[in-house]
Amino acid sequence: MAQQKTASNPNDFILPDLGEGVHEAELIKWLVKEGDRVDEHQILAEMETDKARVEVPSPRAGVIATLHGAEGQILKVGNALVTFAGAAADSDATRGENGATPTRTSRPSLSPARAPESMPVAEDAGTVVGAVGGALGGVTAAPGRALATPAVRRLARDMGVDIDTVVGSGIAGRVTERDVRSASTGAAPSATKPHAQPIVIPGPGPRPQTGAHGSVATSRSSPVPSAPTVPSIPPGQDVLRIPFRGVRRTIANRLRESMSQAVHFNVMDEADVSSLDALRKRLAAASGEKLSFLPFVASAVCRVLTSAEFRSMNATVDEKPNDPAYEASIVQHRAVHIGIATDTDSGLMVPVIRDCDAMGVLEIGRQIVFVAEAARSRSAARELLVGSTFTISNVGSHAGRFATPVINYPEVAILAVGRARPAPVVRGGGIFVGHMLPLSLACDHRVVDGATAALALSRIVELLQAPDSLLAPARG
Repeated sequence: MAQQKTASNPNDFILPDLGEGVHEAELIKWLVKEGDRVDEHQILAEMETDKARVEVPSPRAGVIATLHGAEGQILKVGNALVTFAGAAADSDATRGENGATPTRTSRPSLSPARAPESMPVAEDAGTVVGAVGGALGGVTAAPGRALATPAVRRLARDMGVDIDTVVGSGIAGRVTERDVRSASTGAAPSATKPHAQPIVIPGPGPRPQTGAHGSVATSRSSPVPSAPTVPSIPPGQDVLRIPFRGVRRTIANRLRESMSQAVHFNVMDEADVSSLDALRKRLAAASGEKLSFLPFVASAVCRVLTSAEFRSMNATVDEKPNDPAYEASIVQHRAVHIGIATDTDSGLMVPVIRDCDAMGVLEIGRQIVFVAEAARSRSAARELLVGSTFTISNVGSHAGRFATPVINYPEVAILAVGRARPAPVVRGGGIFVGHMLPLSLACDHRVVDGATAALALSRIVELLQAPDSLLAPARG
């Protein structure tokens, strides 16, 4: 674990590590101005990392002398964020018992990839990138103002809850999504927590994943996200200029990187999922759970990727384009970690279902709901957003049949699932009305040959048309 850096000037408050592996963040909005007197734990600014927006509280009370950085600027972790006027406050919040500035403490790794069945919705532990230590550690709710992320505040407004009256159960007393939902119903928050497990990130290294493609995917059984506020063009103006910031800028950079590095090609086909549709409905009735086609598609993908014939598609590329001395390599993975492209109010994100090949179709369905909701609520831990080896984009949850998805680099393949529709099919010499599911597979031609991609898609179609084998895990 990295230690929290300290400032040479005791009046400087440096930008802390907002999540493991985060080296920079975009300054979205200052909530104070120079000359303001602030209280300890008062929110100074809203910052955004790869895909998580966080509030940065003050480590001490005092007068703001200098704000370092303009809104929209990318700031580096470890550099001064705010300079206070006068001598540094000598409080427990800024000094340890021996007078030294406390270092950032280690944080447990939480694995949101397997949520307990009793908790299908992600717990927001008070931050959106895991527990924040060091200069932000030990924070308690300031009098009159709750500590909460912007996503939780927005949820409270939508549900008509006065967030400043809610007692937070998150880290250091932060108000969580669950606290808000409990307050809206008058119920006490549940004590259920996600299982704590170590996280092992496969491949060339942890890589934050904001969707690299322009498609969207969610489980149809997952909650529908609230519609984002669309800015309107002011009267008397012909255009509206919107700064290229935050998640949208990250998406643009990832798209550009994928198109620059991967050599894309596409293979398309349709599966007659009439039998699968009947099985899906029987299973949903027996289990009492809603099921879309997506968990079955993920199960079929896992079976294909775990076979020796198609292991080359369950891979990532380890390369440094700007370093000619670095020897690039293809990293094949034993386990299948499926990224689920998810449409959120802030843009496209790709939360990850780890070890998807070890799950049955019902568990995959639960995990799709879990990771999609965590991404939409901005409560996903950073570990939930890295390490996928293959991505599925369910464009059909909105509209459309076929697509040409952009590979979620450094992966080498992505599958887009279109909207199922009734269509004529030929079976046994007769013509029948079937339920056709469009599938579009994009691969990196540097790693995957055309024949391999075509055969892999054909095998996925076969599995979806004979779906009984999809119920059990692909890996025993």
